[in-house]
Amino acid sequence: MKSFKNLKALSRDDLALKRDELCKELIKERGQIAIGTVPKNPGKIGLARKTIARINMILAKEEMKK
Repeated sequence: MKSFKNLKALSRDDLALKRDELCKELIKERGQIAIGTVPKNPGKIGLARKTIARINMILAKEEMKK
């Protein structure tokens, strides 16, 4: 996942695409857990959640500036 500084440099459209991509990945990982298989990298779930939260925060701050 990208660092906060790298995320801030992206445009709104790129951030939205990245968020959608991470959400799909998170759903896929949670689906694996639901059917009983162990994910390849369990830490990836937490990292994806944190990155989604960071992206949402950046988008919200940009919206407040307007």
